[in-house]
Amino acid sequence: MKNITILASGSGTNAQNIIQYFQDHPTIRVDSVWSNRSDAYVLERAAKYGIEYGSFNRKEFYDSEDFLNRLKRRNIDLVVLAGFLWLVPTNLIQAFPIINIHPALLPTYGGKGMYGMKVHEAVVANREKESGITIHMVDEVYDHGAVLRQERCPVLPDDTPESLAKRIHQLEYQYFPEVIENFLLK
Repeated sequence: MKNITILASGSGTNAQNIIQYFQDHPTIRVDSVWSNRSDAYVLERAAKYGIEYGSFNRKEFYDSEDFLNRLKRRNIDLVVLAGFLWLVPTNLIQAFPIINIHPALLPTYGGKGMYGMKVHEAVVANREKESGITIHMVDEVYDHGAVLRQERCPVLPDDTPESLAKRIHQLEYQYFPEVIENFLLK
């Protein structure tokens, strides 16, 4: 069995979608969900599905091997970032393959501070003709790393950041679990 752990900082809709996708999978399972915020709703979503969950602080994540060792003990095969806002430390990048999803067509609208609605606001403000998602491997730079898949959608003339976000979320829900599955089964 291949074990996935999910790191998230917020509500966790992508995490829930991934949990549901792999719920009855014969060879892949979501082992655990972790957050850098103890009050993140994603932890309640994990609990609802009987997935082990927990939180960690900056010291555990950046200044010690605590979090790394926690994942090693769980025999994690893949770390998935689903709305996780901290830069991943080198020790985790060297220990595990890590996949992230970004709500834009990287390399545009990426980098520190470009996440969630901030991305959609920038895309709409700049009157872009299209946007989309990028699913990529994680390295030591925000929103960088080998691209595994990009999917596009139009930005309509009357789009608001909120209406664009809804279409982007649909792309995320459709393609993120599939890319994770393909990565683990290759």
